[in-house]
Amino acid sequence: MDIKEIQSLIKFVAKSGASEVKLETDDIKITIRTGSLGSNEPTYVQSLPMAQPQMTAAMPVAAPAETPAAPVAPTSEVAADDESKYITIKSPIIGTFYRKPAPDKPLFVEVGDTIAAGDVLCVIEAMKLFNDIESEVSGKIVKVLVDDSSPVEFDQPLFLVDPS
Repeated sequence: MDIKEIQSLIKFVAKSGASEVKLETDDIKITIRTGSLGSNEPTYVQSLPMAQPQMTAAMPVAAPAETPAAPVAPTSEVAADDESKYITIKSPIIGTFYRKPAPDKPLFVEVGDTIAAGDVLCVIEAMKLFNDIESEVSGKIVKVLVDDSSPVEFDQPLFLVDPS
């Protein structure tokens, strides 16, 4: 996990209103606390993981933060199967995925549309900022992997593109 991912996680936790989230993997342990000691700034601690019993105790706390990612797992497996002939366009940030620039506007892209590098595919809202997500490849949209107005995680597959 690099510093940008940690910063995005801190912003996501601060926005969610949670007072504390613990995340442990094989190589790191992160605890994010918001509003501690009267401060409005989020704080975090990163260190090597402790013994296994503590890892088990932390899982219920981390589970609510990871709940939005759970339904996406089957879609990610399908994308991995199709990856041999398709290019997967992934989310560069955490936020809310939108297929339209505004509710009364048409979709940026639909299945079957031909795209070029630099075309805007969607918008991801993060911290009340709307970020245009541009294609880095040319090809044809084969599948949209995320529903409109859904939360997305960093590096989550968004679109499948046939480069041929």
